[in-house]
Amino acid sequence: MICWTDSLEIAINLSDKYPDIDPKTINFVDLRNMVMQLDEFEEGDSKCGERVLEAIQMNWIEEVE
Repeated sequence: MICWTDSLEIAINLSDKYPDIDPKTINFVDLRNMVMQLDEFEEGDSKCGERVLEAIQMNWIEEVE
């Protein structure tokens, strides 16, 4: 099970699931929806805020570089 606070693990999963997406260009609404569609993700969107999404995006950028 992945939670919002698992930003690195989320980023790794996003990188694997969406290899053709540039994480630098994604907006937070799309990012939130993509995270919630991950098979391992089982938490709602109530704990998702801008800082959480920024952390996920930064980890995803680092993962693909």
